[in-house]
Formats: sequence, structure tokens, C-alpha cells
Amino acid sequence: MSGLPTLGDLDWAPALEHPELLAAPVLDALHTWAADDARVAEQVAVAEIDPDHADTATLNDVHGLPPEASANCVVVAGRRGEVERIAACVVTATTFADVNTRVRKLLDVRKASFLPTDRATAESGMEYGGITPVGLPARWRVLVDARFAVPGTLALMGSGVRRSKLLMPGELLCAMPVVEVIEGLGVER
Repeated sequence: MSGLPTLGDLDWAPALEHPELLAAPVLDALHTWAADDARVAEQVAVAEIDPDHADTATLNDVHGLPPEASANCVVVAGRRGEVERIAACVVTATTFADVNTRVRKLLDVRKASFLPTDRATAESGMEYGGITPVGLPARWRVLVDARFAVPGTLALMGSGVRRSKLLMPGELLCAMPVVEVIEGLGVER
């Protein structure tokens, strides 16, 4: 896929040309990534949305977006001894992250649970409802469901703020330097 992707009825524009629509860590990460991969400047789009429509189901209904393109990002943590392990798990809106089995085993922890919202937002530098796999803290793993690696798939996700969304080819998301592509990360609802 080349060129700027579009989806639904949103007004998409090159993300790097609209820093006002991105959280600071997201903007920094996109600039760093674009320096190594020209596709980022060409294929990562951003669209402004009504923050009241930021939740996946509402956004999809209001803008005619397919749920399978929505890349929901949940942050999970667990401990192994004294060491805390954190991962952002990216799955489609038609699935859910298998936290108790798949993610727990990937993190190699006895118990995994969602990171409290206040910690997730404070440590990521992103707003609740806008957390995205782009620009997360370096110590966090980024696990992406292999469904996004299928050619032609789009990934619609947060931008770090509730007032906009990012859109990119799923293959590009899976090529992001920190991403681990995981088969079966998302479980059908």
C-alpha cells in the first residue's frame, strides 16, 4: 500500500503535518520512525474527531468505520519476583486480548492484569481513550495481533489524545521497530 490511507468519512491528513493532533510522545516517535522508514511520512494519517466519539463503538457508528480495522490498545502488567513487566496489547475491536492466558505467558508472569488508568496515562504521556502503540515507554513491550500483518489491512488507533485518531496500513504497524507480532493475541468475542 502506498499513499495516505483513508477510511470512513473522516478527513485524513499526513500525521507528521499535524503535530497539534498528536500527543508529544507520539509525535516524537513518528519523527524518529520516519527518519528510518519513509513510509511513515507517506502512510500514517491523522484525523480530528469529536472527543465524545473517541470510544471504538461510538466512533465506528458515527463515522462508518469497520470494527476489524480498529486497533484497540490495552496496557497489561504482571510481576515476576520483584520485576514488573508491562505490555501494550493491540487487538482488533472484533476480538479481545487474552490477558489471563496468552498475554500472561508472553510476559512470563504468574498473574497479569490491566494497568490502572492513572498509571497508564501518566507513564505513557497519553490521554485515556487515546493510548496508542506509537510512542510508548521503551521498557514496555508492544504486542500486536498478527491479524494486522495481513496485506491490505488498515489499523485505526489512538493518537495519544482523545480528539484525533491515527490510521496506517497494518503491515506498517507490524513493521514498527518495537512491535512483536503475535499469532492469537486477540480472541474472538
